Amino acid sequence: MHSAAKAYGQVAQQIANPRELEARLLLKAAARLQHVREDWEKDRSDLADALLYNRKLWTVFLTSVTSPDHQMPAAIRQNIANLGLFVMNHTLDIQREPRPEALVALININREIAAGLLGQQT
Repeated sequence: MHSAAKAYGQVAQQIANPRELEARLLLKAAARLQHVREDWEKDRSDLADALLYNRKLWTVFLTSVTSPDHQMPAAIRQNIANLGLFVMNHTLDIQREPRPEALVALININREIAAGLLGQQT
């Protein structure tokens, strides 16, 4: 499994627009989580990897938006940081008590943020 940072670097070489890169990575994480959710009864062996990938991705985002030299307005950075903290805490909850419906929040957050980055309305 590729780490989120490695995947970020690989996709960055192919895409010039950082917003599009971030959106694609969020959609990839959402797709992995959705796959686990859909196959929950048959096979949930990918749950740990999907959660880890998503957590690493959000760690990159959190590190970026909490940097003092980040260009984004403070209010937006704070909102993203709050979402990131929710993602981290919710991930821990899922690891403690795995339930397929608990994945929906992570999937939706990733898709909504990706849509915003791509300038789409959901």
